[in-house]
Amino acid sequence: MQLALYTFGMFLHPSEDPANDDFHTLNDLVFEQLDRADGLIARSGYASDPGPDPWGQEVYPKFYEERGDGFSPATLSLWTDMESLFSFTYFGLHAQALSRGREWFEKPKWPPLVLWWHDRSNYPHWAEGVAKLEQLNDNGPLPSAFTFNAPFDPDGAATKLNKIKLRAINGKT
Repeated sequence: MQLALYTFGMFLHPSEDPANDDFHTLNDLVFEQLDRADGLIARSGYASDPGPDPWGQEVYPKFYEERGDGFSPATLSLWTDMESLFSFTYFGLHAQALSRGREWFEKPKWPPLVLWWHDRSNYPHWAEGVAKLEQLNDNGPLPSAFTFNAPFDPDGAATKLNKIKLRAINGKT
């Protein structure tokens, strides 16, 4: 099993608004680091951008509101484990970008991310990520759709992040 991640946010302003210039600059740098991140198996690209192929048609959850640009930031990726993903997300350049999120994104009324264990037979599609996020929003954390705050292992048992592994990944043994 591989850990799948889907994220979704809504810009305060249309994507190409100058208010989002720093986001786009940082986003490119974050993707460069992501592509080299320990624990990343693969990530979906976007039909409109160079890079990895998209995993199915890009769709958005029911929370999406069209702002005149047909775009909202979303990601879809596969990871070896929760600790590697957590470390990438909450440490380093991505964490710096997250700390500026209020400048670019509306405060979500939905979970900003969803995790689930995915079999290795194929890549998850965008529609699967959307369905998992909506499931998490509607039902709370379950083994089929969860968060870092309420994680489950591949067998469906409630679990916790391994703090020893997290310290090792972040160089604090």
